[in-house]
Amino acid sequence: MSDVTIYWRPGCVFCMRLENALGASRNKATWRNIWEDDEAREFVAMVNDGNEVVPTVVIDGRPHTNPDPALVARALKG
Repeated sequence: MSDVTIYWRPGCVFCMRLENALGASRNKATWRNIWEDDEAREFVAMVNDGNEVVPTVVIDGRPHTNPDPALVARALKG
């Protein structure tokens, strides 16, 4: 299984789509709410040209902006 961190915010339809697509495997990832975590918000802006684009998913140290849920699911399955 890969190391997966998902940066999200409440009300984001793309975040909800990702969460739903992952099903039970979503619990294997670390979720960081950018509206409650300043460090997470700053990281997301840094890797997205100053924009707070979510979901931003880091898989084994590599950021992916609004990735295909299948990519994240594969990483969580190992």
